[in-house]
Amino acid sequence: MANWSNWSGSVDSKPARIERPKTLSDLSGLVQSAKKVRVVGAGHSFMPLCETDGTLLSLSELEGDVTVDAATNRVWAPAGCSLAKLTDILWKQGYSLINQGDVNPQALAGAIGTGTHGTGAKLGTLSTAARAFDLMGPDGKIVRASPTENSDLFEAARLSLGLVGVATRIEIDVLPAYHLEERLEVYPLAEISERWDQLAAENRHVEFFVFPYADLAMLKILDVKPSEGEMPEQHDMDDVAFRRVCDICKTFPFMTAFLQKRLLPKEMKRRRVGPAYRIFPSDRTVKFEEMEYELPRANGWPALRDVIAWIRKKRLPVAFPFEFRIVAKDDIWLSPFQGREGASISMHQYHRMAWREIFSEAEQIFRAHDGRPHWAKRHTLTTADVHKLYPDAAKFCAVRDRLDPGAKFANAHLSQLFGIEAKAS
Repeated sequence: MANWSNWSGSVDSKPARIERPKTLSDLSGLVQSAKKVRVVGAGHSFMPLCETDGTLLSLSELEGDVTVDAATNRVWAPAGCSLAKLTDILWKQGYSLINQGDVNPQALAGAIGTGTHGTGAKLGTLSTAARAFDLMGPDGKIVRASPTENSDLFEAARLSLGLVGVATRIEIDVLPAYHLEERLEVYPLAEISERWDQLAAENRHVEFFVFPYADLAMLKILDVKPSEGEMPEQHDMDDVAFRRVCDICKTFPFMTAFLQKRLLPKEMKRRRVGPAYRIFPSDRTVKFEEMEYELPRANGWPALRDVIAWIRKKRLPVAFPFEFRIVAKDDIWLSPFQGREGASISMHQYHRMAWREIFSEAEQIFRAHDGRPHWAKRHTLTTADVHKLYPDAAKFCAVRDRLDPGAKFANAHLSQLFGIEAKAS
C-alpha cells in the first residue's frame, strides 16, 4: 500500500494503489477492475473526501485539450487540469474564469465537485459555471450529462463530491479575458460593518480578513479595470513573519491576543492592476486546518460577532484570521447556497495547533445561525443533518443509488454522510 496525505497533513490514507492514467482506455480499465475508486486533485480538501483503501486516481496527466467555443463563451477542459494551468491556458486564448477563490492548485473537477467559490454578491460558486460533464461510470463507460442529456445526472454532477462517476471533461462558462484592480486597505471592523452593504453593492468582489482578537480588519476589493502594464508583486500577508507568529502562539498560547492586535498596521492602502487569473489567487505557504460555513447573508455578521465574542471570552488560541465573503444563491441540489444569498465565514487554525475541539464548538454557533458547511472543509454533519439542511438531498441520493448501486465511488466518510449502502449486483 502507498501512503497519501492531504495538503494540511490531517488526512492520512493508505490506498491499495495510486494511479495516474494517461489515456481514457487506461482509466477505463482501472475503474472497471477496482472495487473502490476515489479521485484526487491537489489534496486541498480538509475532510477525508479522497481517503480510500482502494484505488486512488490522479487525472493530472490524462489526455485532453482545452477547447474554446467563441460563439458561446464556453470551454471544454480536462477535469483533472489544475485551475492554475487552466487559467494560464485560457488567458493565452483570450479568456478568464468568471470568478475564482484565493488559491488555484485545485483540479477543475475538485473545485466544481465541492462547490469552491470566491466572493461577489452577483457571483456564484464555480459549480454554477458548469454546463456539461463527461462522466465515467463504474462500468468504465463514459456518458454525457447536460441539461438536455441525462439531465438528472447533470443536476447531481454539478456538486457531487465525486459520487456519480469520474469526470473526464467538463464544459464551463468563461468570459473574455479581463484585468482586475486589487485594493488592500485596513479599517476598523466596526467601520467595515457599517459600510458593508454599500461595499458589496458597488464592487464586483469584496471580502475581509479579521483576527479574532483584533479590532482592525484587512479589506480586499477587486474590480474590473483596464490594464496598466506590468503587474507589481503584492501580498496580503508576509508569510515568513506570520509563520513566526503562529509558532510563537503554539509555544505560548497566552501571547495570541497580544500579537494579533499588532499584526495589522493602522493604515494600509495598496493597489495594483493585473490579469484576473493572477490577481485572484494568493500564495498560502503557512499550512492550516479550516472550517467554513455558508450562512444566509443576513446572518453573516451576527454569526461572526458571536464566534469572535466566544473566542475572546474563553481566551482560545486561534492563530489565523477569519475570512468573510459573499456569494450569490443558486439552484444546485447539494450547494450550501441553494435558494439563498450567502455569507461565507472561513475559520482557520495553524496546522500545528489544536483545532478539533475549537472547531466543534464553533460549528454549533454557525449551525445556530442556519449555516451549511463547505463540503471539503471541517464539519460534523450526520445523514440526518444532510437531509435537514438540503431539501434536494434525496434527489441526489436517488441518482447516486441508480448509477452506482455497488458504491464503487464512495468511501467510509461519504457512506456515513449520505447513508450509502452498497447493493449486491
